[in-house]
Amino acid sequence: MKALPGLFANNRKWAAQVQAADPGFFARLTTQQAPEYLWIGCADSRVPANEIVGLLPGELFVHRNVANLVIHTDLNCLSVLQYAVDLLRIRHVIVCGHYGCGGVKAAMEPQPHGLVDNWLRHVRDIQQRHREALAAIPDEAERVRRLCELNVREQVLNVGNTTIIQDAWERGQGVAIHGWIYDVADGLLRDLDVCVTSGAELAALQP
Repeated sequence: MKALPGLFANNRKWAAQVQAADPGFFARLTTQQAPEYLWIGCADSRVPANEIVGLLPGELFVHRNVANLVIHTDLNCLSVLQYAVDLLRIRHVIVCGHYGCGGVKAAMEPQPHGLVDNWLRHVRDIQQRHREALAAIPDEAERVRRLCELNVREQVLNVGNTTIIQDAWERGQGVAIHGWIYDVADGLLRDLDVCVTSGAELAALQP
C-alpha cells in the first residue's frame, strides 16, 4: 500500500517542471556534485536552506539539526564537514540560525523537555556564559532573539576550532566560515558580521 500519494504527485510535478525548464538538469546532477557552500542550519521546517538563498540542488551541501549546533563529539556533523571540506573542496561554511528557534527557546525554559534537553545543554551553556547581558534585556522575546544570535556566533567558533578546518587552513586551503541568521517573519537573512578565514581571525574572536 502506497502512503502519502500527494507528496509523490508533488514530486512528479516538480521533476517535470525542472526538466521542462532545463532538459539536461538531472543528467548533469548524476555526473557530479560540486557545491561551493556548506550550510549548517536548524532542522526547523520553516527554514529551507536551498530556497532561502535561491540555489538549485547540487549547489548547496547541507547539514541540519535542532538549533544548528556544531558539537565536537557529533560525528554526524563532523563527517559532513570533513566530506565538504576535504572531498568537495567547498569554499564557504555558512552557519545559519533563525529567530524564533524552538530549540533555543526550549533551552531557556526551566521545565524539562525530555531527551532533547541533553542536546540543548550546549545552548544552555551559552546562555549561562552571557547571563548578565541577556538578563539586561527586559523583553523576553528579544532575549530569545539575542540568544539565537549568540548561538550562531558560538557555532562559528566551534566550526573554526575543528581539526578539519584547522588542517585545511594549515595546508593553505581557503575556507571561510560565516555566521548568518534568518527571520521567519520576513524571509530575510541577516549577516551577523562574524566571518572567519584563518586561525588568526578565529583567535581574535575567541573570548
